[in-house]
Amino acid sequence: LSIAVVRMLDLHVVELLKLVWEKAKAVKLEKPAVEEVFPEPKKEPRRKRAPRKKKAKPQDAEEQQVDIRAIVEEQQKKADSKKPDPKPEPAVATARKESKPKAKNAEEEFAAHTGSEPHADYTLPTLELLDPSKPQGKGMSANEVADTAEVLQKTLEEFGVEAQVTGVQQGPVVTCYEILPAPGVRVERIKQLADNIALKMHAESIRIQAPIPGKGVCGVEVPNTARSSVFFRDLVESPDFQGGKSSLPLVLGKDVSGATMIYDLTKMPHLLIAGATGSGKSVCMNSILTGLLMKHTPDDMRLILVDPKTVEFQQYNNLPHLVVPVITNAKKVALGLKWAIDEMERRFKWFRHAGVRDLPGFNSRVIAKQEELFGAEVVDASGKEKEQVPEKLPYIVIIIDELADLMAVAQQEIEAGISRLAAKSRAAGIHMILATQRPDVKVITGTIKANFPVRIAFKVSQGNDSRTILDRVGAEKLLGKGDMLVVPPGADKQIRSQGAFTSDGEIDRVTKFWKEQSQPEFITEIHSKIEKKETDLPDMDNGEDDEIVEQAMEVIRQTKRASTSSLQRRLRIGYTRAARVMDLLEERGIIGPPDGAGPREILIDLDGEIPQNTGAQSDATD
Repeated sequence: LSIAVVRMLDLHVVELLKLVWEKAKAVKLEKPAVEEVFPEPKKEPRRKRAPRKKKAKPQDAEEQQVDIRAIVEEQQKKADSKKPDPKPEPAVATARKESKPKAKNAEEEFAAHTGSEPHADYTLPTLELLDPSKPQGKGMSANEVADTAEVLQKTLEEFGVEAQVTGVQQGPVVTCYEILPAPGVRVERIKQLADNIALKMHAESIRIQAPIPGKGVCGVEVPNTARSSVFFRDLVESPDFQGGKSSLPLVLGKDVSGATMIYDLTKMPHLLIAGATGSGKSVCMNSILTGLLMKHTPDDMRLILVDPKTVEFQQYNNLPHLVVPVITNAKKVALGLKWAIDEMERRFKWFRHAGVRDLPGFNSRVIAKQEELFGAEVVDASGKEKEQVPEKLPYIVIIIDELADLMAVAQQEIEAGISRLAAKSRAAGIHMILATQRPDVKVITGTIKANFPVRIAFKVSQGNDSRTILDRVGAEKLLGKGDMLVVPPGADKQIRSQGAFTSDGEIDRVTKFWKEQSQPEFITEIHSKIEKKETDLPDMDNGEDDEIVEQAMEVIRQTKRASTSSLQRRLRIGYTRAARVMDLLEERGIIGPPDGAGPREILIDLDGEIPQNTGAQSDATD
C-alpha cells in the first residue's frame, strides 16, 4: 500500500514539473529594467540647472560691467549738477566787497537763535582773513572709478562671493563702492576679504562696512589715486555755516559723498577726539577753534584752553574770549574745572529763579521782569550780597588738548571734575572738547566714555585703540592726514570724512583780529587762583612743615610705600596737599623723584631720622 501511494505522488510531482516548465517557456522571464523598478532617477532637474548657470555667467558679467559704468556716469553727472558756482572767483570777490554786512548778518542770525545781541564794540572776522580757495582737481575720472568697480566685482567672484556694485560715492580721499550681495551670501564673507581686495587693487588700506547703516548694501571704501584737500574757507563759505542755526558750529570737514560736516556742539553736548601722533588731531582742534572765533564774539562765548604741551594753543593766548590765560600747568587744571562747576551751579540757581530750563531760555527771557524775579541783587541765606544777575550769559567751551598728561598727574580730581560737568553742564551752556593721542583705557575711562557719546577717531596703530575710542574696530584702517571716523550726535554709526585744513597764517590773522579789538578780560575769581602759587598749605611755617612731614614719614614707615594716593587715604587730605607733602619729602632727600605712576623710591632707612631741609623754600608745585 505504501509503495502504491509513493508511486502516485511521484506521478503528480512529475506532472506538476512539466506544467511549470511549459509555462516557463511560454512566459519569457526577462530581467526588469532599473528605470521600471526605480523610476525616480529619470527626473534630472538638478543636472539641468548647473549647466544653465555656467552658460549664463559670462553674459551676466558683461551686463553688470555695462551697468557699473552707467551708474558711475549718472552719479558723477548728479554731483556736477549740485555744484552751485562753476566760477568760484567772482563769488569770493563779492564776499570780500560785502564783508561787513555779512558779518552783521551772521551776528543777527546768532542773536535770533540764542537771544543774545553782539557787543557794539565787537566786529566778527570776515572772509578776507582766510586764505583764498584753491582750485581742486577733478579727482578720479569716471573710467577710473568704473575700472576699480570692475576689479572689485571680479575679485569677489574669484572668491565665490556673488555680489553686484550698485552705487558709487566719491569723496575727497576715498571712494565708497556699494555692493549688493546675492541672496544667501553672508556679509561676514565680504568682511573677511578686506586684505585680498586691497592686494588686487594695490590699495594702501581697505575698509569694509557691512552693512551700511540704513541701507541694504555693503560698503567697500577704497583710497583714491588722486587725493583732494578740504580747506577751511570752503566750509566757512558754505550755507551750513553762514546760514545755519547752530549755536556753536564745529567745522569738521567733508564726508565720503563730499557733503560738509558742520555739527552743533550744543547738541552733542561734549566731544571726545583721539588719534595717534601725526594723524591730524591738532589740525582738527585748530579748525574747531578758528570756526568758533569766526562766529562768536566774547559776549557770546568764553573759552578755557588747557595746553599741557605748551605749544598747541599759544596762538590763542590773550584772546578777549578767554576766561583765564591758557593753562599749561597740569596741576592747575583742577582749579579751572572747579570754577566751571561753581559757575554751573550759579547758573542753575539763576535759571531756577527765572523759571527757565537752559541757557537759550534764560537769554531770551523778558528782561523787564529782571527786578521782579531777582530784585536789584541776589542775596544768599547768610545775608551777604552777591554779584548782580547778568542780562545775558555766554556759552563756555572748555578745550583740553592732551588728556593723558592730566590723568597722569591728577587722575581722580580731573576725572571727577570732567564727569560732573559732562553730566549736568549742558543746560548751563558749558561744553567740553577733550583730545588725547594715547587712547588707553587708563586715559579714556568708562566714566568719561559714558558722558561723551559723540567721538572722533583719527588713525590709530591697532584695533584695540579703535575699540577704546569707538567701541569697535575701523580706525586702524584710516589713511592719516585728517582721515577720520565721526560718530555723529544722536546716531550709532560711523561717518568717514576728511578733516578741514587750517593754516597757521589763517589762525594768526583771526586771533590778531580779535586781539586788536579788545584786551583780555579775565575773570578775577579764577585768574587769581591760577596765577597764585598752587598750595593747600597757605602761610605754613617750619613747625607746620615738620608736623605734616612727620605724619607722612609715619605712614611711609607703616606701609613701606611712598605715594601720593597712600598719603591721601591715610592722612585724609586732598590730592594737592598730598602732592605738596611729597614734594617736601623729595626736597629733604627722603624720597626720590617721580617714576611714572608707581610709588617713589625711599632713599633713607625707614627707622632712621629725617634729614635736615637743605633745599629751597620755593613752591615745588609751581
